[in-house]
Amino acid sequence: MKIIITNTFEKATKKLHRKQVKEVEDAIETIAKNPMVGEAKKGDLAGVQVYKFRIDNQLILLAYIYDDVERELTLLSLGSHENFYRDLKKNL
Repeated sequence: MKIIITNTFEKATKKLHRKQVKEVEDAIETIAKNPMVGEAKKGDLAGVQVYKFRIDNQLILLAYIYDDVERELTLLSLGSHENFYRDLKKNL
């Protein structure tokens, strides 16, 4: 499976500590094993899936798009719930 990382996702991961990056890598591995694990979005964000997990007792959202035909996983955004969906819509 090919994993594509967007600039938005890369900027968000650069702000994390080493331990937090490991948790994000574990979440990506979980998604890669089962791309349908995330919650499918509707409306403006149709086609986007969001996987929720915790880092240091804080809920983190990871937005991605999975292309079944190409077997590509595109990591769109990473962050806490505050303004997450607004920023995600702006970047799409």
